[in-house]
Amino acid sequence: MALHFELVTPERQVRSEDVYMVVVPGTEGEFGVLEGHAPFMSTIRDGAVQVYRTEGAAAEEIQVRGGFAEVGENGLTVLAEHVEA
Repeated sequence: MALHFELVTPERQVRSEDVYMVVVPGTEGEFGVLEGHAPFMSTIRDGAVQVYRTEGAAAEEIQVRGGFAEVGENGLTVLAEHVEA
């Protein structure tokens, strides 16, 4: 099974892919999301979104500034105010 992950900014869609797990820098602390996670929404703080493409893989870090994260039926969507290129 795979988690569908989307990373978007107000200007563009940065990522849309199936991954194993994503760790998000929430304002109340980091949280990991796997396929089948319970639905919820959180604000995010400036920091690194860690994307694990497969189980046991090294994380790819994407620097984000502010925004929201939503986990739902379709996976995880991170709506970031800004993504470092």
